[in-house]
Amino acid sequence: MVQIEQLAARTPAVSADEILKGFYPSPRFGEVSFKSYRPDPNQPSQAAAVKSLEAFGATVGAGDGDGLFKRLFSKKVNSRAGIYLDGGFGVGKTHLLASLWHSAPGPKAFGTFVEYTNLVGALSFRKTVEALSSYKLVCIDEFELDDPGDTVLMSRLMRELSDAGVKLAATSNTLPGSLGDGRFAAVDFQREIQVLADQFDVVRIDGEDFRHRGLPAAPAPLKTEDLKRQMHAEFDGQTVAMDDFRGLIDHLAGVHPSRYRKLIAGIDAVVWRDVETITEQAVALRFVVLADRLYDKDVPILASGVPFDKLFTEEMMTGGYMKKYFRAVSRLTALAREGQNHEPS
Repeated sequence: MVQIEQLAARTPAVSADEILKGFYPSPRFGEVSFKSYRPDPNQPSQAAAVKSLEAFGATVGAGDGDGLFKRLFSKKVNSRAGIYLDGGFGVGKTHLLASLWHSAPGPKAFGTFVEYTNLVGALSFRKTVEALSSYKLVCIDEFELDDPGDTVLMSRLMRELSDAGVKLAATSNTLPGSLGDGRFAAVDFQREIQVLADQFDVVRIDGEDFRHRGLPAAPAPLKTEDLKRQMHAEFDGQTVAMDDFRGLIDHLAGVHPSRYRKLIAGIDAVVWRDVETITEQAVALRFVVLADRLYDKDVPILASGVPFDKLFTEEMMTGGYMKKYFRAVSRLTALAREGQNHEPS
């Protein structure tokens, strides 16, 4: 038997304390390490990135015994507070960031960029600074600036945490000095963007999306009339969220993205009827967050309708948010392969 639920019927509530306590790597990266990362021998920058992160990790918490006087008046070491992994989607940046988090002493935080902006919204900026300033390490996955407000917010937050002695580590598909390009008038916010860039030493990671290395193309969508039969065959004894895609899209508009992790709590798989191309930017960006949370929990997908490489319009896939959309398509495709073909995502 399959226990069927609907994501569109869930309205989760999450407190600020729950959000803060949730800042650790997802189960997908719960036990990763530098040793479990497999660098591509054809991409030497990947092995070099491991060494850089291991060296950076050795500095986390190293100055704890120096005392306030020494931190204030001793000669400043000529090194930045953070390390920034720049590379395409699917080259293992999150694996490496989580490995750094696991190897470092606490207290420490690990979350996506949007989770930190959500934290500020839940706690207030000052309380967020107060909470994170006592941490030894703050890891920010998928760092990106989508609007001017985020630019000013994260510039201030990174500067204040750096001044408090917190080590910072981030991943992104964009060099820190180019954050915001194509999304808003970034030239008007160069001061804030430069403040962000000044916090980090950049480590470049080259490579092909590992989810596509030697793997077949995305599976063809199922027929809507075959979804229930396939669901019972694949997920017997599990809890499955089965939704009409349009109804799910409409429901997400009323659920803050900070609650998406709880929205899918207890769900073993999802089934979507009649997936259609998303044509509105705000809707698409919300769906990217859901895709990330599903991928974090390794939730397989069965779906009918358009294939996931047609989930976003051509304009979106070539616009300012294209990297977000490519990452979402890559991750959803991997989960669909797992759901239909039993291929690990």
